[in-house]
Amino acid sequence: MKFDFDIIRPYNDDEIRPAMERISNSPEFYLVMKWLLPELTKDEIKSKVDSINSTYEFQKEFMYVGIRKVVEKTITALTSSGFEKIDARGSYLYIANHRDILLDSGLLNVLLFEKKFDTTQITFGSNLMEGLMVDVGKANKMFTVFRGGTRKEMYENSLRLSAYIRNAITKLNDSVWIAQRAGRTKNGHDLTQTGVLKMFAQSGSNNFVACFNELNLTPISISYEYEPCDYFKAQELHLKQLNGNYNKQEDEDLVSLIKGVTDYKGRIHLAATNPIEEHELKVIDENNTTNNDKIKALCLLIDQRIYTNYKLWPTHFIATDILDSSSKNANEYTFEEKVKFEKIMALRLEKMIGNQIELRRIYLEIYATPVKVCANNTTTPLETTYATGKEI
Repeated sequence: MKFDFDIIRPYNDDEIRPAMERISNSPEFYLVMKWLLPELTKDEIKSKVDSINSTYEFQKEFMYVGIRKVVEKTITALTSSGFEKIDARGSYLYIANHRDILLDSGLLNVLLFEKKFDTTQITFGSNLMEGLMVDVGKANKMFTVFRGGTRKEMYENSLRLSAYIRNAITKLNDSVWIAQRAGRTKNGHDLTQTGVLKMFAQSGSNNFVACFNELNLTPISISYEYEPCDYFKAQELHLKQLNGNYNKQEDEDLVSLIKGVTDYKGRIHLAATNPIEEHELKVIDENNTTNNDKIKALCLLIDQRIYTNYKLWPTHFIATDILDSSSKNANEYTFEEKVKFEKIMALRLEKMIGNQIELRRIYLEIYATPVKVCANNTTTPLETTYATGKEI
């Protein structure tokens, strides 16, 4: 089946100049740049935009510099590991745990850029592809993942997305970043949704091993000392408890994107894990009868890769001890780090509405859950589907 990729793909280089002209005339762009690059005047920024003629130049002059400024302003340290496992000449499907709308993929691309690797194409929800974000996103190698629609539309969008990703990796030799689930992890437990892998399989061979082997699946594990939008996430989980559901405000996704970028995040570690190899896929194929069971087993392998390489910060151990009313993890943090965590938690709890005792428990569990999962190795795939996911 042939698909029209034009409605979802990033810009080609010959489409960059018209996009830069639109960006150059956007007042919102200069507001963002004022925060990221306050040392530059509007005319200097405009001159930079007017000199851009390719995706690479846009990423080098704006996206790389912009994300590095975010690191400088809101992150204490950015560390990484595992990139020696990646072949700079290869193309990979980076499947990552998802904690922040922009930074999860943005920080990966910054690290790839600095290590002289090609940057990746990036999935980006259609709910955020509006106005200025269309040109900025598509100039930054982002491709659209359509959210919602009728059942038929969701199915067609899923088929197109699957074919697009496989084509990028196998034909264009271009790597792709995608989240392991639809929507950010809210409760601290990173789990690969079976629907994401089923979407990948829609465009591949009926042979399980061949289908996934050519995608070069490479799990990415990112861990934040201070969770982006932790108070938004705690508030949402609390309201879901009270009401049985949660209805987003009209501009909530954009607010989350901005707060994720601008709020303090402490230290961040990003690990590139071992790519999933053919022999591992063969073991899954041989030990499982149904396709569903094979998909679940592959989800579990991805989850294990992510948690094996997950960096636990002092905040995770502090939250665990507070929840358990113990000090069993006290050797993992200092008194000063605990005081700092409690102070930040108190300030963020003040921003939330509802039962403060319950909100505090939910907030702490966001941080404590990775400790428990890593210790117990209790990762299990979620029985949800990518096509119907509406979170971000």
